Amino acid sequence: MRKILLFVAFSTSVFVGLGQEKWDLKRAVEFALANNISVKQADVQARLAAVQYKQTKLAQIPSLNFSGNVSYLTGRNQDPTNFELITQGFVNNGYNLQSSVTLFNFFNRQATIAANQFETEASKVNVDRVRNDISLNVANAYLQVLLSREQVNISKVQVQQTTAQLSNTRKLVNAGSLPELEAANLEAQLARDSSALVSADATAITNLLALKALMNVDMAAPFDVTTPPIDQIPLVSLAELQPEVVYNIALDKQPLQQSNALRIKSNEQYVRAQRATLFPTISAFGQLGSNFNNTGMRVIGSTPINPVIGITDVNGTSYNVYYPTPTAVPLTGKNPYFNQLNQNFSQSIGLSLNIPIFNGWQQKMGYHRTKLNLETFKLQAEQDNVTLKQNIYQAYTGVVAALQKFNANHITVVNTQKVYEFAQKRFEQGMLNTFDLITAQNNLTRAKFDEVLTHYDYVFRMKVLEFYRGEGIKLE
Repeated sequence: MRKILLFVAFSTSVFVGLGQEKWDLKRAVEFALANNISVKQADVQARLAAVQYKQTKLAQIPSLNFSGNVSYLTGRNQDPTNFELITQGFVNNGYNLQSSVTLFNFFNRQATIAANQFETEASKVNVDRVRNDISLNVANAYLQVLLSREQVNISKVQVQQTTAQLSNTRKLVNAGSLPELEAANLEAQLARDSSALVSADATAITNLLALKALMNVDMAAPFDVTTPPIDQIPLVSLAELQPEVVYNIALDKQPLQQSNALRIKSNEQYVRAQRATLFPTISAFGQLGSNFNNTGMRVIGSTPINPVIGITDVNGTSYNVYYPTPTAVPLTGKNPYFNQLNQNFSQSIGLSLNIPIFNGWQQKMGYHRTKLNLETFKLQAEQDNVTLKQNIYQAYTGVVAALQKFNANHITVVNTQKVYEFAQKRFEQGMLNTFDLITAQNNLTRAKFDEVLTHYDYVFRMKVLEFYRGEGIKLE
């Protein structure tokens, strides 16, 4: 028996050792929302949607792009500075500045912007949906910890009662008033009760670890939760939680329903945007450019020449005959880099019209896809509403059933407590054997377990209904 008690004491000390830092539900939920990976992922998706929305808005601004190139050409090529065909190898350097803007595309861009705006809002609401789910899961895990703590306390009382009974019985056995069998029965019962306590401790620790995992708390970190009395947890009156009333409130407040409504609006705008691609697009464009050729030449001066065009004889003397005016022969040299860029500077501006005629029915099929996507989202929203209503009605039915079970189990505890007290008195008077006493004690323990279980089940189901009303989860 001493070994059993030492083992139970060790098990209980391990459980208590975890409780170094007390967290209430509010703090646990806030920590989970700040650290849970699912919440972070939803937030990243919302930021991606915001980036996409910003990009579509900025797409309204005219584009402006600069390009430059340098290349060496050999063989027969066209000189980009004068468009002559040459066979001499040369180095070409060119620059280009282009700008374009869509003037009219049958409101394709405006519809796309509106669609991305609704999608961004839906992504933000989806973050709230994930946060709500995490809050509900944390509350459930928190209540599971409290429930397991209650079960540990019941198991402890069971061990204490059995230990006291065994001590008294051992005295009577030693005095010869009772046979050794009575003490042996209680020792066996103490072993079973001790095992149940160890199992309850393990369940409580496991539930606490599950809560830490949900909150993304380091498993090695000291962590424990406050334990508010179950009967002091505030609950809304069941009369205020009629399922149809809760459902109508949930349609407006639940993030999933809000997100569905926004995504339907987004897809309606996508349909408009895709339909606009079936019609012509008018755009304006402009361009500035220049080129350089390292073999380019320019006139840098001239040399006057006066060639002999004949010889005349005057009185027996020969004289050369020249043009009346000298001829100037141009002198050429390398055309400088920036001088060429200035000479070859070109500009252009214009309008373009793009009319989709036939390209594999891409625009037409894209339009049909967006319409089908819209229909899919509408059906999904309808299904989510049906599921929401079903969940609310099931939760309400579960609350009513849990309350009835709790009341019935409470009556059972009261009655089995009386039976156990009578059995205890009869056992002390030697009018009842240990088997019947143990049976009465086990019946009381099971009744207490059932009462605690149904009580927490009732509280959690009530909190679920309050959650659907958009009131959050509160235990204090």
